[in-house]
Amino acid sequence: MITQLINRYKRLRTAAGLAQTYQYSYAFVGMGQHSLVNLYPVLHYLGVPLKRVCVTSERKARLIRRKHPHVMTTTSLGDILNDETVKGVFVSASPSAHFSIASQVLKSGKSLFIEKPPCQTLQELDALIELQKLQGDTAVAMVGLQKRYAPAVQILRKRLRKERLANYDLHYLTGGYPEGDALLDLFIHPIDLAAFLFGKPTILACQQIAHDSCILMLRHPHVVGTLELSTAYSWTAAEETLKVCTANGTYKLSKMETLTFEPKHPTVLGIPSEKILHSRKSIVFLYDRSDFAPTLLNNQIYSQGYFHEVQAFVSAVEGHCNNILTSMDSVKNVYETLTQMQQLKG
Repeated sequence: MITQLINRYKRLRTAAGLAQTYQYSYAFVGMGQHSLVNLYPVLHYLGVPLKRVCVTSERKARLIRRKHPHVMTTTSLGDILNDETVKGVFVSASPSAHFSIASQVLKSGKSLFIEKPPCQTLQELDALIELQKLQGDTAVAMVGLQKRYAPAVQILRKRLRKERLANYDLHYLTGGYPEGDALLDLFIHPIDLAAFLFGKPTILACQQIAHDSCILMLRHPHVVGTLELSTAYSWTAAEETLKVCTANGTYKLSKMETLTFEPKHPTVLGIPSEKILHSRKSIVFLYDRSDFAPTLLNNQIYSQGYFHEVQAFVSAVEGHCNNILTSMDSVKNVYETLTQMQQLKG
């Protein structure tokens, strides 16, 4: 009996995955390392019909045609914009080219998924927001800030809504980043995470401690937090941790892989009971990615949020449901903070 139930469950789960189809075609602008590792695999897993790929060189286009003969390759963005069968466009190219490409995609009336950063300045973001408004509800536009979609972040956000917050401490520490702008390419992630979890940030203090390294203090509607953002550490031992202190205890998020909660001990006449009773520390695991079985839920593409952000975009374009958390409007607070940091740094 149990074996029959298990087999039935497996058949239904497989059938549900195979039955998932899409009515529109999609295109991708860019095929760099980030796209190949984090975005293309999700498209393949979901079975999204990728019709066209646009790259900068004919040499790369020839390589793609040899490896993926079913995909039409081009070096001209116009080929994608003029293809009426393409409904949505993924863009993950050079950050300096994102604003120009995004503008053209939005003007064409197609839906846009633009990898972070979507543009270089707050003024450019405002321009993209206005272009999207001109399209009304006919086109979807979202930014690829995948941490908002990470399962651990979703759990933490839901829990924090019921908490009385005290403060938070966020560390985002990597190695050197000579190939781009660390503020826009890297630090946009922790600042966006803080804005997503705690609301609109206001800079209370910003102290540069080294090149591309600073200590930042932000005030949100109900909490104040500090952030250490730095490229002075190591990529092999990079750190991304968030500790949130609340009236009931402390949450700790580590690299989107683990989320724990340590309840606060009660007090007796103002004296912490742990000092009297010497009770053991209790830690509750709210999320912990397993690396034992290679399933979808245990894949870093899933735990880091890439799977859900791509799925959200395609679902919205197809008209199934709109679970987009990273609309153009939603990142304006982040760009206002980045702009202030640039001005303070300058």
